Amino acid sequence: MTLPDKPQARAGAAGFTLLEMIIVLVVLGLVAGLALGRGQQRSRGLDARAAVEQVVQTLRQARGAAIATNLPVVVMVNGERRTLGVAGARPVQLPPEFALTAAEGFNPQLTPKLTGIRFAPTGSSSGGRILLADGKRRIQVGVDWLTGRVSVTDVP
Repeated sequence: MTLPDKPQARAGAAGFTLLEMIIVLVVLGLVAGLALGRGQQRSRGLDARAAVEQVVQTLRQARGAAIATNLPVVVMVNGERRTLGVAGARPVQLPPEFALTAAEGFNPQLTPKLTGIRFAPTGSSSGGRILLADGKRRIQVGVDWLTGRVSVTDVP
């Protein structure tokens, strides 16, 4: 019985050279360095949407708490500090690029910078509007006085 001949290695078909592998790794390292060196990408639109969502959730949670506990719940709005929250709890802090303004209809007017909106155990509220602005974009969060419903609209 005869053994088969050993396969002959062809020149240049054995794989990648060490030099080729080093060049590929250097290029990948440069691309990764450029991508990571730019830092976190931020979108003003997403930041605005997140800030509005925080305001809306705070108001809706306050309404729900008033109904669940059968007690009035007051949401405090501080335009100067850009905070809002349920009285007695830690307030929500909005990012510094947003201006927070409490518009007409808020009761009670506690001080010129601090106002509040009251939710009754029936789900109704004192009503009002909160205006969020970040440069060109202005968003209004409204609270209906009769139903306590929270709505969001863009302001031109």
